[in-house]
Parts: sequence; C-alpha cells; structure tokens
Amino acid sequence: MTMLSHLLKEHQAKQNERKKLQQERLEAITPATHLAEVSVDHLNAGVAQANRSQRKLDHKVKSLQIQAAQSAEQTGQWIGMVENFNRALKEIWDVQNWAQKIELDMCSITTTLKDIYKGQRQSAPSWPSCPPFPHSSFLPQLLKRSESNNVNHKYCNTVIDWLPDAFCM
Repeated sequence: MTMLSHLLKEHQAKQNERKKLQQERLEAITPATHLAEVSVDHLNAGVAQANRSQRKLDHKVKSLQIQAAQSAEQTGQWIGMVENFNRALKEIWDVQNWAQKIELDMCSITTTLKDIYKGQRQSAPSWPSCPPFPHSSFLPQLLKRSESNNVNHKYCNTVIDWLPDAFCM
C-alpha cells in the first residue's frame, strides 16, 4: 500500500498544482480580460466621438455649401447691378458727350454765321429795310422745343439772334 498511497499523494499533489496553476491563470486572465474590456470601451468611446464629430462636420459642410451657393447668387446679383450701373453711367456719358458735340457745333455755326454776316455787311451796300425773316414761325417753335427739353439757350439764342440778320443780306 505504500506504493499506492505514494501514487495517491503524487496524484493529489499534481492535482493541487494544476488547481493552483488554474487559479493563477484565472487570476491572470481576469485582469487581462478587464484590461481588454476597458480598452475596447475606451476605443468605442473614441469611435463614437469620431462618429459624432463626423456627423457634425457633415452638417456644417452642407450648411457651408448652402451659404456658398447663396453668396454666389448674391454676388451674381451685385455684379449684374454694377454692370447695369456702369451701362447707365456710359449712357449718361454718351448723352453728355453728344450734348458737348452739339454745343461745339452750335458755336461753330454761330461763329460762321457771324463771320458771314460781318463779311456781307462790309461788302454789301446798306439796305433800306430788311424784309421779314422767311421762317419767323419756326424760331418760336424751336425755342419752345428747346425750353421743354431743358436745353442750354446760351448758343441757341445767339444763333437765333443772328439768323434773321443773315437772311436779310
């Protein structure tokens, strides 16, 4: 029996050792499992935060795209307004330029008529009386038309004053 008891003791010692190893494994696995769970939870929290941040970014990107489209539309409207304003200024400048050309033409006509009148007065004998201006009804109409259009009468009156005398020659 001694051998049997000795085998029994060895077997019990090995089982105790296995139980001890099993206990140590469990004690080692439990913190490792806990560490893995905590790590996964931490990573999941980070991933969840990244997902929330991504959704916020997507929302902001959409919002900014809408704002950019609205800004582009507003800019297009402003460009149209500026182009219309420039066109209006150009038209005003064209009218002003046209008026200046007409004014210069009137000066030239006035000067020419004065020169013709002076030249004809000096070379021609004096007339006893001047016949009426052939288009005397035209001049008041011209004056009324120019007054209604707010025309500067400085040159018109000069030309009109000289026309009857020029035709009297």
